[in-house]
Amino acid sequence: MAEMEVQSNKMSIIEETQTTRKECGKRGRKPGRKTSTEKLDIKAKLERSRQSARECRARKKLRYQYLEELVADREKAVVALRAELERLIQWNRQLSENSTTINYDQLLQEIGLLKQE
Repeated sequence: MAEMEVQSNKMSIIEETQTTRKECGKRGRKPGRKTSTEKLDIKAKLERSRQSARECRARKKLRYQYLEELVADREKAVVALRAELERLIQWNRQLSENSTTINYDQLLQEIGLLKQE
């Protein structure tokens, strides 16, 4: 009796798998065909992608402009600092040589320690 129940259970399982296989074969969408709403979704997605790319390029352009301005400002600062360094080196040479032609008031004014009256 138990053997008959096991066989009937096996038969019902086999019948279920056979029926599900038949259903899977003909129902549902075909993989290559698109519906009109899916085509619209794809078009909308492409347009959003294009818009996002435009915005990305605009942000990139602004970032590069900002960086170029920053580099230009830093280059100006480097030139000014090199000129000041050269001037200080010359003053140091003059002081080291103990030259008598140094105008100390002018030197201190240029450095910023002595204010002009």
